[in-house]
Amino acid sequence: MPADAGTPLDGVDAVLADLDGVVYRGRHAVDHAVESLNRVAEHRRVGYITNNASRPAATVAAQLSGYGLTVTADDVVTSPEAAVLLLADLVPAGATVLVVGGEGLTSVVEAAGFTVTRSAEDSPAAVVQGFSPDVGWKDLAEAAFALHGDIPWVATNTDWTIPQERGIAPGNGTLVSAVHTAVGRLPVTAGKPETPIFTAAVTRFGATRALFVGDRLDTDIVGANRAGLLSALVLTGIDGAKQLLAAPADSRPDFVLGDLRELHEPYPAVEEHHEEDIRVVTVRGASVGVRGNVVRVVSAGDDPVDLIRAGTRAVWSTGLAIYALDVDPALHPDDPRGT
Repeated sequence: MPADAGTPLDGVDAVLADLDGVVYRGRHAVDHAVESLNRVAEHRRVGYITNNASRPAATVAAQLSGYGLTVTADDVVTSPEAAVLLLADLVPAGATVLVVGGEGLTSVVEAAGFTVTRSAEDSPAAVVQGFSPDVGWKDLAEAAFALHGDIPWVATNTDWTIPQERGIAPGNGTLVSAVHTAVGRLPVTAGKPETPIFTAAVTRFGATRALFVGDRLDTDIVGANRAGLLSALVLTGIDGAKQLLAAPADSRPDFVLGDLRELHEPYPAVEEHHEEDIRVVTVRGASVGVRGNVVRVVSAGDDPVDLIRAGTRAVWSTGLAIYALDVDPALHPDDPRGT
């Protein structure tokens, strides 16, 4: 994490935002997301990046506009748009492609000049698979039948879950896994965490230094890091403190945000010092002590996000595989409360 007092937007010419868990959950906008992103758009290009292949970009833009965001279809980059770029390198122009998914995928495949089929009996040249709540066993079976012919298989994304208004539901990754189990091989993936969707977004928006904001480490942050972008995890969606503390090196964000208002606020510095055999990591009022392979809270501070920032720095910098995070007065002998 940067250790200066600048904001996460310093030096950034484009902000790329994930949707599910960042801008909205289900039918409702995430608190503070709309006003924060509109404020970013006053001075920088804002793009919206989604692995969800169920809807066309224009439909996504209309939903975002309904929340009060200033956005057009051209501001939305979907995983189907990245998937057809991969298809174009794998099969001839105009080829027949078996599509597993909804309108968000079929419309993009057709717009790219391919012929859409739903049946393996049409001898498709490739299979492309994306999420739709209407995908059923028959769709997955047709994909499996076609893929036994050793043709290319492109998945828009492999997210295991998708956040919904009622909770967390199975995502496209679970459906891809069902086909994988039947055919014994894996697809080429266009969406996060693979780089095609990030490359498409950076190219479209002409970004030279982009910040990607997501809510998942395994797709959003890993993908942004692979693509060489700055990354921020916002704690309004899937992943939280537990996942951050256990994050391997390739899925650690540059910034951890409680909500999107913090894009515009000075990012707190991380300070470290030693008290005998204890290394203490402090972020504003939150402090975490490290002794051996144990990490414990010294001071919780006023902001829970600062405690997460201090805890992650402590764990990440030591490479601890086993740790405890708890309040322990022994780590701060001058304060009997340990806080």
